[in-house]
Amino acid sequence: MNTTISMQSLINFFLAVVFAPLLIGLINRTKAWFAGRRGQPLFQLYYDLAKLARKGAVYSRTTGWLFRAGPAVGLAAAIVAAALVPFGGAPGLIRFDGDLVLFAYCFGLMRFLTVLGALDTGSSFEGMGASREVTFSALAEPAMFLALAALVRRTESLSLSGIYAGIDVEVWRTSPALLLLVIGTLVVVLLAENSRIPVDDPNTHLELTMIHEVMVLDHGGPDFGFILYGGAVKLWAMSALISGLIVPGHFGPWCGTLSGVLCMFVLAMVVGIIESVMARLRLLRVPQLLVGGAALSAVALMITLS
Repeated sequence: MNTTISMQSLINFFLAVVFAPLLIGLINRTKAWFAGRRGQPLFQLYYDLAKLARKGAVYSRTTGWLFRAGPAVGLAAAIVAAALVPFGGAPGLIRFDGDLVLFAYCFGLMRFLTVLGALDTGSSFEGMGASREVTFSALAEPAMFLALAALVRRTESLSLSGIYAGIDVEVWRTSPALLLLVIGTLVVVLLAENSRIPVDDPNTHLELTMIHEVMVLDHGGPDFGFILYGGAVKLWAMSALISGLIVPGHFGPWCGTLSGVLCMFVLAMVVGIIESVMARLRLLRVPQLLVGGAALSAVALMITLS
């Protein structure tokens, strides 16, 4: 049984690494369908990554090693986070007590290096985007930790794999409000952390509204490919947190993986629907959304304490 679980965990990690860019394709095709357009191919990001890998990188004389190391280290952090997430009823490829803290701060490291790279260019424009990114992330991280704390309290486990192993149909029967509040919080955090509407628009190039995209304007070639791929892996890892709550995966080794993958694709389409039917929030409204998400998880935590 341990061998089967280890093999399933390895396959789940392989799925995360290979199919993460497909989520971006599903989001874009959903948005195109709502707009009445044919849209770009599902595998467009794969084509873009292959094209960027064949190009060279150009570096400004004002940048240093931080600017060059940021994309590669950020991608490595996203891959480690994906290895920590349980999926399809199987534990994460890497698991230990307290790994949920490492999971959150893998993304923190990824963001920190992106911000340092933006500041290293000496551009006030990129500095503006970096300040916005840090401000919003300071509100998104407490929301995520409160949501995970509620799950820790409910399952009495400090490991992501242990937490999701304790989420089953019985938990949905006895504590549906708790799980719905946590899912709502994680959806808000997913949209914020992955620069999606209504928090940010990954396709915008307007100076007054850019947040994440402005920080990576000076990157090109393989470095920009690392950033795009790391963002896709991050989206997969955070979507897996939500998928594990919606579809607990206690259906057998491989049925759980299949149901988890289908749920991930549905979540990608839901993100595309949200971006199609909602406008981007004004920057002053974004903190209110994130504080609202934190309030949902705080209520969930209070439910577990009552």
